[in-house]
Amino acid sequence: MAAQVDHEERRRQIAEALLRIADTQGLQSASMRAVAAEAGVSLRLVQYYFTTKERLLLDALARLGTQLQARMGQWISAAGSPPAPRGIVTAVLSCILPTDPESRRITRTYAAYYTLVLGDPTLTEKHGTPQPDLLEAFLCKQIRAAQQAGEIDSGKDPEMTAAGLLAMVNGLGSSVLGGQRTGDAALAILTHHLDELFRSP
Repeated sequence: MAAQVDHEERRRQIAEALLRIADTQGLQSASMRAVAAEAGVSLRLVQYYFTTKERLLLDALARLGTQLQARMGQWISAAGSPPAPRGIVTAVLSCILPTDPESRRITRTYAAYYTLVLGDPTLTEKHGTPQPDLLEAFLCKQIRAAQQAGEIDSGKDPEMTAAGLLAMVNGLGSSVLGGQRTGDAALAILTHHLDELFRSP
């Protein structure tokens, strides 16, 4: 059992090194050799745990997704017990916006992956977009619950609304990273749109 724990820790160490490079330099700089140097291990060890760069990229991406999910869980828990649909939607979308060091790191790293996919569309074709789809479905479920509670107009399409909210937050995140607006300004825009979407029962 101890050996298995050590192997997982080594894989985590290497994947985290790639995520740090993605955050600070972009994935174009994330060669296997560069990751080995960042992780403080040999190139041979990186190749042992991740035989190809693609496998390393996907493993690290899954870990990044887990980090984002944990952040969402914390924000949802802080929204109340049990949180109402608006509290959940607000928590999920707010925690994605790059308003603090952790969310900025996550947003920059995802942006590095998006840039990589633009240069190699086969990555999307082979692996799809499971996490964004799951997030949209989760938001859609909360929007339906809010409609049932009379908090959102029943005439609105939940799928389209969820997709639009997530697209807006992604765009706001890019505008923050690009220096167009501050994180607080992006949060104010999100709050404005949520105020328009939700209404008192």
